[in-house]
Amino acid sequence: MLKEYHKIETLFERDLKTKKLIEGKYRNKTIEYLKDLKWQFTEKIDGTNIRIYWDGHKVSFYGRTDKAQIPVELANRLMKLFGGETNEEIFEQKFGEAEVMLVGEGYGEKIQKGGLYRKGQDFILFDVMIAGNWQPRESVEDIAKAFNIDAVPIVLEGTIKEAVEYVKTKPKSVFGTAPSEGVVGRPEIELQDRTGNRVIVKIKVRDFE
Repeated sequence: MLKEYHKIETLFERDLKTKKLIEGKYRNKTIEYLKDLKWQFTEKIDGTNIRIYWDGHKVSFYGRTDKAQIPVELANRLMKLFGGETNEEIFEQKFGEAEVMLVGEGYGEKIQKGGLYRKGQDFILFDVMIAGNWQPRESVEDIAKAFNIDAVPIVLEGTIKEAVEYVKTKPKSVFGTAPSEGVVGRPEIELQDRTGNRVIVKIKVRDFE
């Protein structure tokens, strides 16, 4: 069954009066507990959330919600990347009849400020769920390679503190001339907190300006 992609929470709590982050006051105690371990941080691309769903027999495309509209140019690009008989055979070969959700960002011209990333519109992969289980980075890269698409680049491997310091430098995007929107971090192995939510966090440049 197709799921909506979960919200990725911000690292720190906000001051309700100033709306600014309270650095060091973690929203999630599990993340605070794990903060000094080695995390993987990928670039956060400023675009529109896209889900590619393989139900075991056919592929279909969705935005972040089932009702979200996908821009026409992007929909055509997704069809080229994942539609048609050849791509259907790739899905069958890699996944068989398992349910698969590929999650990524539609980005580029006319999507947010994406014209600085690239000309035209494209899709970049950042997460994969197979039979209800989120996959490790190696699988994400392997699937991206199979479909000849990009996976979001790892820009830092280190602690939460190191990632915050990195974001404060206002880094450039790996793509084009765009500024980086920030990073998405997760531990090197897939973990859940006590409520069963994924341990995954976003750190945005604008929150530290």
